[in-house]
Amino acid sequence: MLKRMVLGILFALLSASMFTAAFSVQPAKATDVDWWPMFHHDLTHTGYSTSPAPTTNQTLWTYRTGSPVYSSPAVASGIVYVGAEDFKVYALNASTGAFIWNYTTAGVVPSSPAVADGIVYVGAEDNNVYALNATTGTLIWNYTTGGWVDTSPAVANDVVYVGSWDNNVYALNATTGAFIWNYTTGGIVWSSPAVAGGIVYVGSVDYKVYALNASTGTLIWNYTTGNAVWSSPAVTGGIVYVGSWDNNVYALNATTGAQIWNYRTGGYVGFSSPAVAGGMIFVGSGDGKVYALNASTGALIWNYTTGRAVWSSSPAVAGGIVYVGSMDSNVYALNATTGTLVWSYTTGDWVLSSPAVADGIVYVSSYDHKIYAFGSGQVIPEFPPYLVLPLFAATTLLAALLFKRKRKRKIYT
Repeated sequence: MLKRMVLGILFALLSASMFTAAFSVQPAKATDVDWWPMFHHDLTHTGYSTSPAPTTNQTLWTYRTGSPVYSSPAVASGIVYVGAEDFKVYALNASTGAFIWNYTTAGVVPSSPAVADGIVYVGAEDNNVYALNATTGTLIWNYTTGGWVDTSPAVANDVVYVGSWDNNVYALNATTGAFIWNYTTGGIVWSSPAVAGGIVYVGSVDYKVYALNASTGTLIWNYTTGNAVWSSPAVTGGIVYVGSWDNNVYALNATTGAQIWNYRTGGYVGFSSPAVAGGMIFVGSGDGKVYALNASTGALIWNYTTGRAVWSSSPAVAGGIVYVGSMDSNVYALNATTGTLVWSYTTGDWVLSSPAVADGIVYVSSYDHKIYAFGSGQVIPEFPPYLVLPLFAATTLLAALLFKRKRKRKIYT
């Protein structure tokens, strides 16, 4: 009986050591993590991540900047990037919140950074688009537009797409910053461009949503809403979802711009941009509510009432939970299916930032000058490969000693 027990224990130890060693020799790479490298996660602005997501409001860390923070965090390769009203772009360790670097612009930075190929792209209210080294924060290039750049860049096929308060949408070479094309709308472009199928989708304060050829900037179609379009489009399944200050969420045919449906909320749909996941649309409104709509029909599924306007925070969806901020100073986690509250956390001021979810952690900024990270931060330690052979030798020696001891007992008895 003892022999069987020992053999079982030894086999389990050896199997565990070899299994762990295999993962130590080939650890998970950064590409295995579903990072959040730009505004609303991806080029189509779905706001959805396959990352695990925290089910409690446990605060992993906070970092205090020198000013209120409007910018939404981007997370890539273990680093959080975010802008602030102290004219700076910050890079922080995603696990600990430790400071890595900052870069000082000449204006407020409400723009959410975009990270691609080791470069951080971000706009500022000094009229510039900046390209910074993602590791060191050193300037690679900057491009000066004719107005504030509050929009968040999108980077596709070595081209940076960005809007400006000078009414233009710009396409710039991502490596050099060289001008490629611009398209002039009839108003401020705060909306962040989405890119899908060779088309750039963007809103303007001139009440319109635009679809532009990504290579040439030529107009493909535009759609006129009833008021300014500050919201950023989300594009999936051949449909463009976008909000307008006319209180509506619109679903438009991505190819033709034809309206498929619209849903009227109880307030303006301002800077909050729709998230798309599981056949549902999630968006905030000036009436203080978060709405969940059927993506195909626009029918209301549920709504959740916060304490004040959900003015500019765009929902993030991960692990069956919708994360969003409100001007009531709270961050909310809502069940994506039912809209019931999972948890909330009260910051020191408005939450205008859009949450980002990556590697099991939710990141969000607040007007209280802080950046917050929610999650357990628990990591299973890697088993060093150099311990495999010693463990094997130790277990073999243990087996020999146990059998020897058992044999002596039999002799003496």
